[in-house]
Amino acid sequence: MSEVLVLVDHVDGAIRKPTAELLTVARRLGEPSAVFIGRTDHSAGAVAAVRKYGAAKVYLVDDSEIRDYLVAPKAEVLQQLAVKVSPAAILVTSSFEGKEIAGRLAVKLGSGLITDAVDVQEGPVTTQSVFAGNYTVRAKVTKGTPIIAVKPNSSAPEESDGAGAVEEFRATISESAKSARILASEPRQATGRPDLAEAAIVVAGGRGTGGDFTPVEKLADALGAAVGASRAAVDSGWISHAFQIGQTGKTVSPRLYIAGGISGAIQHRAGMQTSKAIVAVNTDADAPIFELADLGVVGDLRVVFPKVVELLAGTAGGISASVGTSQPEA
Repeated sequence: MSEVLVLVDHVDGAIRKPTAELLTVARRLGEPSAVFIGRTDHSAGAVAAVRKYGAAKVYLVDDSEIRDYLVAPKAEVLQQLAVKVSPAAILVTSSFEGKEIAGRLAVKLGSGLITDAVDVQEGPVTTQSVFAGNYTVRAKVTKGTPIIAVKPNSSAPEESDGAGAVEEFRATISESAKSARILASEPRQATGRPDLAEAAIVVAGGRGTGGDFTPVEKLADALGAAVGASRAAVDSGWISHAFQIGQTGKTVSPRLYIAGGISGAIQHRAGMQTSKAIVAVNTDADAPIFELADLGVVGDLRVVFPKVVELLAGTAGGISASVGTSQPEA
């Protein structure tokens, strides 16, 4: 059985959830092999974690030589490893960094590349949502080693004991790959909420918030969710662009997406349409977002969201009769 390389997404050795998802997907395609690029003295936890999700082999790549550079050296590491093991496929997380690595790798290997896959089955055959979510396509790489960037939350991580045989790998990094250097970095201020791009639940607000995201944030905290926003809310200066979801913002694919006061413009739909379940709350019963919603609530989010928070806390007597609910047709 051919190896399937999975680039480990981690922070100082702590693997992120998308890596477990990629290993689960890799088991459908062949024998999963995790590629850890980082400080090898911080790799013990990562090795144990990827074994738990079925990694048969773990390639350890010491990044002491390339730690202060951007993504080009990582693409060279994967290229040289791919030449050595001839994998059946290479999987990376469909993040900004993951897609840049994948693009560079595809050029180096002369291989086809598929990004933003929301499902990968044997073949490998991928499923994607394209053209602002108006089409769902199935695709397959026809040249070289399939390189696939998979969106977070595209599959549920499934544990499966793997042998996790550790093998150190040393790549030769070219000077051209070191042409962009990181001079300084600082950790993002922690909010206590999950990362928007990886969150299993997202609560987003739009123009209907009127500029007050408190109900959105409180519902997100009650659900352990990330906070998102529409472009209208961002353009109004109510919330930072870092929270924007859509064609010019982040793309999310959570298991549950709750949209409050968002009309559902096509630019916004492009960033969230692949969510597994969509709940929409809007005072306008004709809002386009209801065309996507699995559950629609015609009402004011500033009334509905606090009631839901009370229900979750077990302190509410029930939703007010003034709040209407509907289930739009599919």
